Amino acid sequence: MTEEPENGREPEDAAGAGEPADSAPPEPAAEAEQPEPAAEAEQPPAPPEAEEEYEPAPRQKPEIPGADLEPVFIPQEEEYLDAEARAAAEAEAEAAAARAAAEAEAEQAQPIADAAIDLAAGARYTATGKRKTAVARVILRPGRGEYSINGKSLEVFFPRETLRRMIRQPLETVGYESRMDVVARMHGGGVSAQAGALRHGISRALIEADPNLRGELKRRGFLTRDPRVKERKKAGLKKARKRPQFSKR
Repeated sequence: MTEEPENGREPEDAAGAGEPADSAPPEPAAEAEQPEPAAEAEQPPAPPEAEEEYEPAPRQKPEIPGADLEPVFIPQEEEYLDAEARAAAEAEAEAAAARAAAEAEAEQAQPIADAAIDLAAGARYTATGKRKTAVARVILRPGRGEYSINGKSLEVFFPRETLRRMIRQPLETVGYESRMDVVARMHGGGVSAQAGALRHGISRALIEADPNLRGELKRRGFLTRDPRVKERKKAGLKKARKRPQFSKR
């Protein structure tokens, strides 16, 4: 009979008593020489560090509302004036406006120096002027400054001096008020509209006589037809804007 060991283990070989059970394989004698790595590529520059975000301090609510706000100073152009100073300022402004109007009127009254109109015996210059619903067919011819409107003189057809002065403005501007006659046929409109249409027609006839006068007459407003007309009546209203009286019951 064989004797079993006391501790229940089999006896190990004498040769392998000092070696571990799973030993690593022996290393090779000489490792293969590895090739040297290529020169490292140039790396891109590192991105700049992000700036630190500024976080404003939270606004503390003051005890008095609006105490922490900065006042905005708005300069006052005009100081408060008393009644006398205000009246003096208004009078000065009115006087300045009157002087400007007088200067503009004096400038318009000055004749155009370079006007050259042919005043031959058979010269005739025709044009049509309009204002509101009035139409004036005008003929300019050499003469002594007489007006014939529908067979009547200027004083009979236009009794108002302001209208007669307005009609004479174009010929006075070019300096031919005493060397040309005006013959006109008119219809439509009222007295004021007919005067505006006649002045418009005379101005346009002067352009036919001398085209170089266009710039100066245009600047003085003689060639521009006045666009103001009566506003039409609307449905449901008495006139253009007048409404019937409101009645609740």
